Amino acid sequence: MIGWFGRDKNERPLPKELGPLSAAIGGALEIDFLSLEAEALAGQPAMPLPRSGPFIIAAYGEVSLDAATVLSRYYDEDHRMVQVMSTSGQPGDVDDISFYQPWDSVVPAGQGEWNRWTGPDGLIGQPSYDADGILYSRFWGEGPERTPLAEFVEKVDDGEAQRSIHQTCMLYYRPLGSTREMLLINVERDLDLGQSQAGSSVEFLIGYGLAPADVRRV
Repeated sequence: MIGWFGRDKNERPLPKELGPLSAAIGGALEIDFLSLEAEALAGQPAMPLPRSGPFIIAAYGEVSLDAATVLSRYYDEDHRMVQVMSTSGQPGDVDDISFYQPWDSVVPAGQGEWNRWTGPDGLIGQPSYDADGILYSRFWGEGPERTPLAEFVEKVDDGEAQRSIHQTCMLYYRPLGSTREMLLINVERDLDLGQSQAGSSVEFLIGYGLAPADVRRV
């Protein structure tokens, strides 16, 4: 029957809406950074603040951190990410939302270099981290001793293939005007590429908290 149910059989299905923001791969978010700009006005950010505008979604990642916490991440082609914490990962369930952009990347050469970063006395997990003269305090964990890193496997979907990314990370922060600038130090290993257990790279991302009203699907 021609036009049965009003749909051509060759018509592509609508892209799947994913995560708490109900946004599809290939779709867009509109992000308003005006509040961040005002709050950070008296500070000196480590890198230029992001500008308001569209954020085109190139991939989506998700992981259940525990029985009551789901981490959802929307990525663009520049590896920037909108990160949402929620209890279920379902549409409209937003407990916390933040924006991160890449700042630097290091590929340690050999096990000795990896131990310097992630070993028992490694740099990542110490109470503070000095990033070329910019001092950040540890956000996770208390006390003067090194804190074990958070560890999880994130399933990332780019619309064509899914990848499993093993990550060990630590979050740091520093005051910036009336807000905070976050430094996420993340050791990433693509499990689908069969890379060594030592890891593939150490990624540094600068981030800021946002209000749910600052991010909307378009």
